[in-house]
Amino acid sequence: MTSSSPSIVLFQTDLRLADNPALSAAVRRGQPLICLYVWDPKATGYGMPGAASRWWLHHSLQSFSDHLQAAGNDLTIRIGKTVEVLSHLLRDFPKSHIFWNQSCEPDGQEIERDLLTLLEAEKVEGHRFYGNTLVAPSTILTQTHNPYRVFTPFWKRLQAMLRSSPPLPAVRKIPPQPSASLKSVPLDSLQLLPTIHWTQGIHKSWTPGEKGAQTALRKFLRAPAKVYAMDRDRPDLPHTSRMSPHLHFGEMSPGKLWNAVQQAKQKNRKAQDKKSYDAYLRQIAWREFAQYLLFHFPYTVHEPLYTDYQAFPWRNETDSLRTWQQGLTGFPIVDAGMRELWHTGWMHNRVRMITASFLTKDLLLPWQKGATWFWDTLVDADLANNTLGWQWVAGCGADASPFFRIFNPITQGIKFDPDGRYVRKWVPELADLPSPWIHHPWETPPLVLAEANISLGETYPQPMIAHAAARNRALLAYRQFKKGKSSPSSSFSKEQGTMACL
Repeated sequence: MTSSSPSIVLFQTDLRLADNPALSAAVRRGQPLICLYVWDPKATGYGMPGAASRWWLHHSLQSFSDHLQAAGNDLTIRIGKTVEVLSHLLRDFPKSHIFWNQSCEPDGQEIERDLLTLLEAEKVEGHRFYGNTLVAPSTILTQTHNPYRVFTPFWKRLQAMLRSSPPLPAVRKIPPQPSASLKSVPLDSLQLLPTIHWTQGIHKSWTPGEKGAQTALRKFLRAPAKVYAMDRDRPDLPHTSRMSPHLHFGEMSPGKLWNAVQQAKQKNRKAQDKKSYDAYLRQIAWREFAQYLLFHFPYTVHEPLYTDYQAFPWRNETDSLRTWQQGLTGFPIVDAGMRELWHTGWMHNRVRMITASFLTKDLLLPWQKGATWFWDTLVDADLANNTLGWQWVAGCGADASPFFRIFNPITQGIKFDPDGRYVRKWVPELADLPSPWIHHPWETPPLVLAEANISLGETYPQPMIAHAAARNRALLAYRQFKKGKSSPSSSFSKEQGTMACL
């Protein structure tokens, strides 16, 4: 074994030792190994990752570094453009083999293209794997060899391709670095943590890292997974997995998650429980669909999949956007979701759809504004999921909900938060309001408001807009837009939507 021919594993959104095909292959090669993470804040669809996401990344990198040290190696951190960092490493180790897991994000694809060019120029061997998706996105095509744009046929094809092979075991021992003097910048030099400590709520809500992912999965499979089909739309109940940030940062692979849920399903004999496991597996497939779409249609980060919608008459109202961001719209279920997002860096999937519909339909603000805000505030700010979810709600993306499907924030709150527990938790001004009025306090009798110590317009805002009037305005804008525009409605399905937060 010579230090002149090491292996270099380029880590991106795959910060784990278990079921990591690139890492496992590099370890099997048996040569000294460089575990490399390159911080390039511009290498995302929106530029610098959001503050909540950066907080998670800091702690995820720290956890991953600890795990690598326990296995006999160290995490080498560099700052700059990935291909330039690798080029410098190849000067010191010209016969290296480079290993990586493919990214579906546009900038990840660009990095890979530059990397392949570098490998050819330097006559260096490269080894690409598919550790971030269930299957290689380039292998799923229609009979006409085009990418799918509708989930159901994609889902059928995906199921036919999936194999029942177990995930790769966690790497326990990693060959050491080729040089004890290998340079690495300190994690703190990335300046991922905020200078003002506003993250206490996020810190209490999450445990980043591979161990945190495994703990979250065990907790989900113990009970919530069995009632997922029935309760997944209830934000007042803790019956979702909260695996989305762990998946985004690659602390758990989608393959390992899929396998664990399948095993739990096989061990359970109850038909209702099996239905819940199947519903969750379908949500993993929705996440896969999001990655797949971004791989094939990278322009959708900023533009609608159906380009006709570039001409939609969105409004531009900064004050309305800020009111929505602050959770002061006067619609309790919307405000609860926006405040949960700010406090914890996460929002329940059903509430994501409600808040997104309110922004794009009631306020007629462009979906890109909402996507940008979610990008900045979500700990699971995943470019593919974020893009799919917002375009689904806005009616301009793959398998989308038609624009004329407009969520009523009042009836949605009554249906999915029937006792008002979710609203009371995140909108404490309304905590003493009786359940029959909790989702429409402006219709509450004055005496009931007084007994609950609520003064509308003072302690809690009046609705910023009348929903019925906003709905009519949105439908009018849609009808005017449709005149002279080709309709993508032939590709719409009746799928229940998702914003893929699992």
